[in-house]
Amino acid sequence: MGGSQYDDDWVLPSADITLVLVGKLGYGKSATGNSILGREAFVSDYSHASVTNTCQMGSTTLKDGRTINVIDTPGLFDMTISSDDAGKEIVKCMNMAKDGIHAVLMVFSATSRFSREDASTVETIKVFFGEKIVDHMILVFTYGDLVGESKLRNMLNNAPEYLQNIVELCQNRVVVFDNVTDDRMCQAQQLDKLLDVVDSVCANNGGKPFSDQMFTRIKEVHDREKEVHTMGYSGYSDEQISELKKEIHRTRDEQLAHITSMVEEKLNCTVQKLQEQLMEEQNARLQAEKVAYEARMKSEEEIKKLKEILKKAQMENEEFRRMAAERKCAIL
Repeated sequence: MGGSQYDDDWVLPSADITLVLVGKLGYGKSATGNSILGREAFVSDYSHASVTNTCQMGSTTLKDGRTINVIDTPGLFDMTISSDDAGKEIVKCMNMAKDGIHAVLMVFSATSRFSREDASTVETIKVFFGEKIVDHMILVFTYGDLVGESKLRNMLNNAPEYLQNIVELCQNRVVVFDNVTDDRMCQAQQLDKLLDVVDSVCANNGGKPFSDQMFTRIKEVHDREKEVHTMGYSGYSDEQISELKKEIHRTRDEQLAHITSMVEEKLNCTVQKLQEQLMEEQNARLQAEKVAYEARMKSEEEIKKLKEILKKAQMENEEFRRMAAERKCAIL
């Protein structure tokens, strides 16, 4: 159906496992997705130009027969794109994962310094989707060919407090990925490790994927559309069927557009809330620095006074000794 901003390929079959890749440009999201799927499903390029500029999905069947869907996303939550574009992409991602998300793979580079901006990405997702999303988060560090697992563990142990807090928040669910190796055994082992963590996340959540009110609204749209198709078009002329399909698609697009507006509004509220939190943290830090400075100045002033008293006492002592010596000489 032409002319719709919501592509028909959004409607995807339900999957046994749905994973969503989130991370900044250059961290290796797409390469990680390809490693999971075992093929070049997503365009991956080590460049400074954006490769993935819209949500994409690839699927594969695991050895145990389960289907795994991997959704690759542009930098949705690093605030490098406008809230309008981010809102549309978030809805598209949720539409692909309409039955819910089993795990969110937060992709970071093991060779890059973990910044407060990286920490804010996690915080943004948490504020946007709610605290329960944390139960589905897994930290994936790429460039495992340069930084092995043991070295990464050492790095995390000596990492800034805000990174250690995120690792603790995700209950130490950390996976290292080497996306350039041609060693099939290494590829299989790292995928098995990731899937073990994914399975533990699923088990801890009772096998239920993450879902919220927005996911529910999107699923209702798909369910209504599926119900109409199931009813069939017997007794209708070709022209009537064509008009009915147009009406179904138009209604679907209107509903998704309304959900997109809701997402954009929530995203703006999330950004505003985080900015307020940041301002409060900055004010608190400035106040703490002011108190520390005043305490230091007071301490320095007290030390100065003590030095002056000590110097005066020393001078008086010298004067006393001089006078005592003079008196002794006079007596002699």
